[in-house]
Amino acid sequence: MAYDEKTAERVREVLSDRRGVVEKKLMGGLSFMVSGSMCCSVSGRGGLLVRVGTEAREQMMSEPHVQPMGMGGRTMSGFVRVAPEGYRTGAALRKWVERGIAAARLARASSAKPRGVRKRGGKK
Repeated sequence: MAYDEKTAERVREVLSDRRGVVEKKLMGGLSFMVSGSMCCSVSGRGGLLVRVGTEAREQMMSEPHVQPMGMGGRTMSGFVRVAPEGYRTGAALRKWVERGIAAARLARASSAKPRGVRKRGGKK
């Protein structure tokens, strides 16, 4: 499925002042990676997929035009799908993209936990 080019261009504009932004065709749409972590994706099924983190997801679900993000018959716990009405204005789109960036930053930080220190002889 083709993703919405106009929405992709709007997301590019929001991210234009950031370093480390990479676009990848993933999950049937166009995903935007910031410093190696996906923050959002313009979906081929319509709407914007936004990384929000597991803890914040329930709170986001109470906002207008937000639905759970499903993929392959299961719900993705750290993401939501925002209908186009939820990011109609530039300010609303920026809010969602910024939320995605913040959640990606948290995910990256939690995955960069220090590993055990090796002792002499190569054993922990």
